[in-house]
Amino acid sequence: MLDLSPDVASLVIAAVALLLYLYAWWALRELPWLAKAAARLLLAIALVVPFVLMLTLGTERSAPTASKSAKPPEMAERRLDDAERATRPRMRSAPREQAEPTGGSGPPPAGESFAPPAAGAPPPAPVTPPPVAAAPPPPAAPAPVTPDAASPPSPIAPPAAPAPSEPAPRAAEAPTTRGMAPPPAPAPGAPPPIGADTKFDIVPVFYGTDRAREPAVARLQYGFERGRRLELGQALVSVPKSHEKPQVERPWSLRIPYFNLTVYEEKEDPEKHFTMREIKALTREELLAIVRERIAKASRYKDHAIVFIHGYNTTFDNAVYRTAQIAYDLKFDSAPFLYSWPSGGGVASYTYDRESTAQSEPYLKDFLELVAKESGAKSVSVIAHSMGNQLVLRVLQDLMRTTPPGVVLNQLVLAAPDVDRDAFEHVAKAIRGIASGVTLYAAANDRALGVSRRFHGGVPRAGDVPEAGPLLIEGVDTIDVTAASTDSLGLNHSGYAENNALVNDIALLIQTGERPPEKRVPILERIKTDKGDYWRYPLGK
Repeated sequence: MLDLSPDVASLVIAAVALLLYLYAWWALRELPWLAKAAARLLLAIALVVPFVLMLTLGTERSAPTASKSAKPPEMAERRLDDAERATRPRMRSAPREQAEPTGGSGPPPAGESFAPPAAGAPPPAPVTPPPVAAAPPPPAAPAPVTPDAASPPSPIAPPAAPAPSEPAPRAAEAPTTRGMAPPPAPAPGAPPPIGADTKFDIVPVFYGTDRAREPAVARLQYGFERGRRLELGQALVSVPKSHEKPQVERPWSLRIPYFNLTVYEEKEDPEKHFTMREIKALTREELLAIVRERIAKASRYKDHAIVFIHGYNTTFDNAVYRTAQIAYDLKFDSAPFLYSWPSGGGVASYTYDRESTAQSEPYLKDFLELVAKESGAKSVSVIAHSMGNQLVLRVLQDLMRTTPPGVVLNQLVLAAPDVDRDAFEHVAKAIRGIASGVTLYAAANDRALGVSRRFHGGVPRAGDVPEAGPLLIEGVDTIDVTAASTDSLGLNHSGYAENNALVNDIALLIQTGERPPEKRVPILERIKTDKGDYWRYPLGK
């Protein structure tokens, strides 16, 4: 069996099946009955082969294996380590010492591990322990046994404290567990308990959206229809401790890319995949109470908040997982926010998505004002991707006229902006000064932007790097990431989150604001042109 990634295998299988269908159709045109029978046989084979290959690949590969990103540059890693030492102590939320506020059955404070019990799950079935050899009688006066030290808490979410009804014994009184029967196994289907031995961490994502809710579903879900109102909430995402930076591990599936057609999908496992452990709509007051508490407890990114706005062809759940991945890989212990606008998904929805960004402007404006003015964060950074840049730039242009003097964003990161170059230049000049720093990531091999360029009559997009060079604007640091961007499908359209070097650069950028870029990442090459300077990741590194 060839060692192909599931996404590549899916493309190969879909292509082979399509060729077989086309051959059968062509063979049936004007051939005699014998040829028609042969064509029908080929058509039947074309229906069976993809499923056989799918089952074979699913058996051999139980989890997605995206193309590996290049290791981050040594110097960038060293600078990131320096930043870590400078911001010690590491992320660690304080233990919860006070009771829940009145009227709340809401989610636990951000920063704590949380695993909601399965609805209606039966109590754990008793487990008969295996026979244990009789141990010799203990000495007359046994010395107290100190339990083994618990494993250290995860950087994002520390283990949940013991329930009040079952207080943990003090160290001097804790009995030894040698020779004791194992605890009963949880009921089938129930999520595993979270503790020191948990194989996943919990990342909270605080969201705003103007998507419409999906009706009659098992849990709260948002689709691609427009809700025409701002809804707030919190999602708790599990991230497996086996997570490989900077991937979003999801169940292996056989699907036709960009058409939202799924033939087969592996069952979710929080020990291997990003999963949605809880999602809940909140009132403005409920959301702010949780957010303020988390921001107050942050240490590594003290008083910081980040807001991520996704791009074209993105479902709500995928936007939540991407936000959680960015926060987890940045080791962001403060409040990560997501704004999700109604993206339709699929190739045919490009025009719908573009128009959806325009109608989402008032809702994103309200959301950004909430984060900047009411969350308690003193430093807010915005990361916009692809078509999401169209929405962000228009909203920031509006906020520039209404925001009081002295109120500025920390960092504005514009990743692969799918925006007309000329329009981008006009807006970028209009919002000059709204952020302490503006960084543009562009690439020459971004295939999605290439399609968009042809769709818009051949006019380059702001995230392109044509032969004449990338877009250069005064006050904007342009970084050519052609040599660094990666994507499991080879589309090179999510390099901002799918490459270790870029994740490290964004982490340093948000923490330190250091510029020009080669001060953060010494391997970057400064390219001088008549229109100004830009920076580039060296080829072959």
